[in-house]
Amino acid sequence: MGNRGMEDLIPLVNKLQDAFSSIGQACNLDLPQIAVVGGQSAGKSSVLENFVGRDFLPRGSGIVTRRPLVLQLISANAEWAEFLHCKGKKFTDFDEVRQEIEGETDRVTGANKGISPVPINLRVYSPHVLNLTLIDLPGITKVPVGDQPVDIEQQIRDMIMQFISRESCLILAVTPANTDLANSDALKLAKDVDPQGLRTIGVITKLDLMDEGTDARDVLENKLLPLRRGYIGVVNRSQKDIDGKKDIKAAIEAERKFFLSHPAYRHMADKMGTPRLQQVLNQQLTNHIRDTLPSFRSKLQAQLLALDKEAEEYRGYRPDDPSRKTKQLLQMVQQFSVDFEKRIEGSGDQVDTVELSGGAKINRVFHERFPFELVKMECDDKEMRREISYAIKNIHGIRTGLFTPDMAFEAIVKKQIVKLKEPCVKCVDMVIQELINTVRQCSNKLECFPRLREETERIVTSHIRDRESRAKDQVLLLIDLQLSYINTNHEDFIGFASAQQRSSQANKSQSSAGNQVIRKGWLTINNISIIKGGAKEYWFVLTAESLSWFKDDEEKEKKYMLPLDNLKVRDVEKSFMSSKHIFSIFNTESRNVYKDNRTLELACDSQDDVDSWKSSLLRAGVYPEKTTTVESETTTTTDNFSMDPQLERKVETIRNLVDSYMAIVNKCIRDLIPKTIMHLMINNVKDFINAELLACLYSAGDQNALMDESQEQAQRRDEVLRTHQALKEALAIIGDISTSTITTPMPPPVDSSWVGGNAGGRRSPPASPTGPRRMSSGQRPAPRGAPPPPNRPGPLGPFNNSADSPQAPSRPNRAPPSIPSRRPPPSPTRQAPP
Repeated sequence: MGNRGMEDLIPLVNKLQDAFSSIGQACNLDLPQIAVVGGQSAGKSSVLENFVGRDFLPRGSGIVTRRPLVLQLISANAEWAEFLHCKGKKFTDFDEVRQEIEGETDRVTGANKGISPVPINLRVYSPHVLNLTLIDLPGITKVPVGDQPVDIEQQIRDMIMQFISRESCLILAVTPANTDLANSDALKLAKDVDPQGLRTIGVITKLDLMDEGTDARDVLENKLLPLRRGYIGVVNRSQKDIDGKKDIKAAIEAERKFFLSHPAYRHMADKMGTPRLQQVLNQQLTNHIRDTLPSFRSKLQAQLLALDKEAEEYRGYRPDDPSRKTKQLLQMVQQFSVDFEKRIEGSGDQVDTVELSGGAKINRVFHERFPFELVKMECDDKEMRREISYAIKNIHGIRTGLFTPDMAFEAIVKKQIVKLKEPCVKCVDMVIQELINTVRQCSNKLECFPRLREETERIVTSHIRDRESRAKDQVLLLIDLQLSYINTNHEDFIGFASAQQRSSQANKSQSSAGNQVIRKGWLTINNISIIKGGAKEYWFVLTAESLSWFKDDEEKEKKYMLPLDNLKVRDVEKSFMSSKHIFSIFNTESRNVYKDNRTLELACDSQDDVDSWKSSLLRAGVYPEKTTTVESETTTTTDNFSMDPQLERKVETIRNLVDSYMAIVNKCIRDLIPKTIMHLMINNVKDFINAELLACLYSAGDQNALMDESQEQAQRRDEVLRTHQALKEALAIIGDISTSTITTPMPPPVDSSWVGGNAGGRRSPPASPTGPRRMSSGQRPAPRGAPPPPNRPGPLGPFNNSADSPQAPSRPNRAPPSIPSRRPPPSPTRQAPP
């Protein structure tokens, strides 16, 4: 039997496997396991059957094992088998176990010899086994047979690597003794993922089939082709024995007799055979589990902590309970109200660092987009002068006026005020869109109740649309109020007497703000030719007088400074291949803006950044381009040419008066429109959600139907609760593991460079060990690859504790003198054992 403590340790790991296999997470937790790797017909299935003591694995030609078999061996008083996919059904007839493995394999892989990485979980209870957990992997094959895919070898290698590449997986490399060990596919794969040999155990099968006069003694003593954990030899049943239904117990007894009677192996008979292999695997698995459990526990605790809050919400959940539905409806509506208010008003907790919330976007509409839209409605200087000259001439009619008519001022002002209606209504539309988006974002938490979410969105959106008409009516009323009376006695109005001084005062105020920094940020100059390096990103600084850009945000290396005189902004259509949003700056006098470029194209990551930069340029006096027809340009040129000096003075006076009064109106509109929208739209919607949404939901229909959860939510709840319980059970199981389990020290490193395949046949053992047999263990010459100390332990030393180590002086007495005479001389024609 294995070492003490192991009998409790492995069942706990089996419980862990069951806890997570049932929820589909076994492959992600790297549970300590042993993977059996080897070529086809290497004896892997026979080794496993010897552990169980029964014939239960499929047999046949070609590739038989086409899915990984997770085999859990559990010591028990009775003998039966159980599949995880047939939980609760006991198989006492092992022929039925074989048929079930074949049927389950065909169910997933089909009948065309395909393979699948989805494992079959088989648990075998027996009084004849030690507690082990192994994975039987498909044998490595070179040539496809029948309907097998052309890349069958690569498929099998990929699947094997998927299992053995885990750091928590021990590798049982099975190699037949009648092949060249240096060319073993199993050892080569193990070396690829375990170059230090920390988790690779070698198993040599078919020792009884070696050519007469040859043996694998040097290999089993781990001297010729050493592995860090060494080798164990086993003798399996032959195909004739299997066909003849030879009892496995008898086969193990025959194996024992073989090692005791064979002159090359009888000195190490206690360290060979299937029972010894079981013990060694248990020891190594004990060490591995002890090393793995701390990180395994941390991983489970992290998963449990992530699910704690959600599982607490689902615990005691009864979907059909009317009181639960009523309570949850109240909670959902309350949470929706709180989320909506936080997104609008802002909150210090649960701050979104990825994108702007609804309130922040509405703030940008009020203070960036809306002022920008107002300025876009303003006439440029030439168009304004033309309209004023027309008004003055039409008021005087046939007469020549001596004074500047105030009626012209009023007519121009009213025309400018009417233009404000469009940006004000557009501001309402933008705010409504943000409110609707905010409602949809807040309703994401209601997705587990589809009908409740749909009804909530419908009710709130309908209320927003209802308030839209009232808000627009009030906004238009504000514009009509401005039109109804032109207050020329306003304290900020300059009056006719001061109209002439308007220009000089404006120039002074502009020059005093010349050094004021309006905005800084990264922009990409998009229209630099590829020859000159293509589009580049620079750090831009916008002041009231210039736009400068630097190499970086330290502002030490200035690349260029562009004065803002005669500059305007125009939109540029986004190109098909570019993800950037672009706007351009150009000179109204058709001059080059930057070097040889008539325009300066600047690119941002988002449309919001473009709007923000255009708003900042607007503050600096760089206005957006206005589209004018050819006819109006022609008319303007003709009228300006025919304007006399007296009319020019009148036009300039009224223009200054209009600018002064419109500044008052714009200031008032910029202040009142956000307040109006805030009162009639935003605050009203918040109050509606707080006070009336619940009543509207109750009156909308059956409340129980509203709280019917989605199928996805029901599945999610069950999965969370099941996973949470499995994690708690797994942590409790880990807590029960005894800390008194003995750890076997790690064997010293060996030279395993031969596994790479470069040794070839030259490293194979000699055909006859006659000469070395006459020497004692202390006199035997150490071959290459063996550790230098002459007194290293005997066979299978890496797996023994001090009590099990063989004594060196006992070797000379193990063989009679007549043995060498029975051995033939070395023959170069014989196949060398591994």
